[in-house]
Amino acid sequence: MQILAGTYRGHKIKSTASRDIRPCSSRVKKSLFDTLSARIDFDGIAVLDLFAGFGNMGFEALSRGAGFVCFVDRHPEALKSMQYTADRLDVSEEVSVIRSEVTAFLDRTEERFSLVFCDPPYSWPDYDRLIERIAGSRILADDGMLLVEHQADLDFQGSPYYLMHKDYGMTRVTFFQHHEVSS
Repeated sequence: MQILAGTYRGHKIKSTASRDIRPCSSRVKKSLFDTLSARIDFDGIAVLDLFAGFGNMGFEALSRGAGFVCFVDRHPEALKSMQYTADRLDVSEEVSVIRSEVTAFLDRTEERFSLVFCDPPYSWPDYDRLIERIAGSRILADDGMLLVEHQADLDFQGSPYYLMHKDYGMTRVTFFQHHEVSS
């Protein structure tokens, strides 16, 4: 895994062979950031990377100008890898690596984010509630965007926060915004 564009283009993101962590593929990441770049300005924004794994999406956003990235994961290997990458890029001041269950983090955070990446295990039991907890709350900035990676057979077009989706084989990424913005 490496950063595709921006200040840290070409830098490697530390990973391990853990089967518990499923990073976003380079093809999907490139397509998503091409789409995002046409819709948002990364300059100085706060980004939340939930179920962050090795931080692939968050580090890419940081490279493209995000001012701060909060990584949340519960796997010790992932946390060590993200901290290692942050240290290597000399961006430890611009990132926060948090060991937590995502739902517990969402219950206690008071921060607001302009961009939220959420890549739960495909077996996650309640995507609708997870989406509501983020897109329907103050966690997502008024003009912010939430991206959720999931199996392609799940369809969230009925959500009041639904904006669009992109399919990549068996993977789908659905984009959400506050309903006031997306309508």
